[in-house]
Amino acid sequence: MQRLRMLRELDRRGTVTAAAGALHYTASAVSQQLAQLERDVGAKLFERLGRRVQLTELGKLLTSHAEEILGAVERAALALEEAQESVTVRLTAGVWASVASGLLPHALTALAAEHPGIKVRTRELAPEETADAVRDGSLDFSFVIDYSDAPMPWDPGLERAVVAVERLHAAVPAGTVPAASISLLELADQPWILASPKSHFGRAIRIACQRHGFEPKIDHEVEEQATAMAMVAKGLGVTLVSDLGLMLRPPGVDTVALASPLMRTVSIAYRTTALRRPSMQLVIHAVRAAAAELGLATETTLP
Repeated sequence: MQRLRMLRELDRRGTVTAAAGALHYTASAVSQQLAQLERDVGAKLFERLGRRVQLTELGKLLTSHAEEILGAVERAALALEEAQESVTVRLTAGVWASVASGLLPHALTALAAEHPGIKVRTRELAPEETADAVRDGSLDFSFVIDYSDAPMPWDPGLERAVVAVERLHAAVPAGTVPAASISLLELADQPWILASPKSHFGRAIRIACQRHGFEPKIDHEVEEQATAMAMVAKGLGVTLVSDLGLMLRPPGVDTVALASPLMRTVSIAYRTTALRRPSMQLVIHAVRAAAAELGLATETTLP
């Protein structure tokens, strides 16, 4: 099945490198697997045109059947789940650091106790990459985020279920902000520690700062909230951190409420064809229940 997914991504993206990036493989691994696919079918499926790879007519024919085959496999998995009295299935989830450390352990522990047949494996990816990996079939589901100041574009081929709502807090060196709350504008003159603008988090915070009338002066550009807070603890600047990120807070960091709250929603993204899968509904239920226990409930915490 994975070779067929590689073929499909090559058709969509035009280069082995782009297909490998979408599927989170090395380009050499994809090239080897596609070469093996040609040997398996006994026909020439590709031809090189400079740096790009073009499918032959036989390659295009196999690609059209690949879509049908992959869809049939997913429908068969759904039928098997629906026919079982107790669900037995392995799922692969896309996660990022604060979800993996703060939310998922609670959810998977409860899920294992109530539904031991559901096994969830995780793969850590940047939040911006997880939805694509669900769409191409590399993941069964993933966690995605949306910020109140910067909603993420959405793929109409995917569904999402909101599982938690987080607030963002100012993280400052201990003892530097005596007030119970602070506005973003009051942090305008501070050195900032922030993710790059390529990340959804980095873009969302920059947009929020601009909305409050300033451009943050970024001294240190790091991607993980835990890393940013470690630098805050040493007095190197300030940052913003989410509720789940607070679980990674080191000594030497104070968190201060924002006078104008910034929110983000955490959702589970899955393919529309997985909507009826009992395992997906049970996972969503377990994650929402875990979020409620952590005080991150939504209006739809429990179905």
